[in-house]
Amino acid sequence: MNRIKISYVCSSFLIVMIFCIVNACTSKKNIIYFQGVSESGSEVNKNFIPVLKTDDLLSITVMGIDADAVKPFNLPVSLLNNNIVGSYTQGNPTPPGYLIDVLGNIDFPVIGKIKVGGLTRDAAVELIKQKLDNNKDSIYVKNPNVNIRILNYKVTVLGEVRNPGTFTIPNERITLPEALGIAGDLLITGVRKNVLVVRDIDGKKTETRVDLTSKKLFSSPVYYLTQNDIVYVEPNRARINSSVVNTSNISLVVSVISLLVTMAVLFTR
Repeated sequence: MNRIKISYVCSSFLIVMIFCIVNACTSKKNIIYFQGVSESGSEVNKNFIPVLKTDDLLSITVMGIDADAVKPFNLPVSLLNNNIVGSYTQGNPTPPGYLIDVLGNIDFPVIGKIKVGGLTRDAAVELIKQKLDNNKDSIYVKNPNVNIRILNYKVTVLGEVRNPGTFTIPNERITLPEALGIAGDLLITGVRKNVLVVRDIDGKKTETRVDLTSKKLFSSPVYYLTQNDIVYVEPNRARINSSVVNTSNISLVVSVISLLVTMAVLFTR
């Protein structure tokens, strides 16, 4: 009877040990966000101004005193209503607008090609206003009011988050923590110290690693995300191990070990 008890204890111990190996304990310092932030706060990178890029889809509205004069420069009202985005969305159809081509140009009514790629929104507004106002024939619009919005300002969050996907951002300004919040926050199996942000700068992909547990995040160049940024949260070791050592494999290992322990006890009688 004692040998049977010993066999049972040994088997239980091995099961617990295997479970602990697969689900490795995570240190508290690897979980808590923004560690080291003092009461006075941390310096935030405030120098963020979105720049228009290739493949951006723009909504451009021209307003003036003469409604007939500005009409050729505006999309139909029915289409403009479809351009309104009031919340963070995922997977919605792309509304119509002015697409920036690989050379940074948009094809604007009457005026033709206008190079807006590489400009801030304010700079693009001023350029279009000049194009409309400064012409010798005075056939365009005098003192126009121009409004520009990026319709497809989106970020993609992948990996160990609750709701991965591509999200359209309505206000053209979002931080990395906000994007992760939209994606449902990190799972407990996500590595917080090594979050990857992939960004396109002048046609070249750049990669930046961020530690969410450090207050240095607030001064990171990727604290504010730009359009088409990709955020990837990699799995921790326990998550990787669990995908390799699945439940059926664990059951098989435990069964074999239990059998070996039982046989060992029987042979030692």
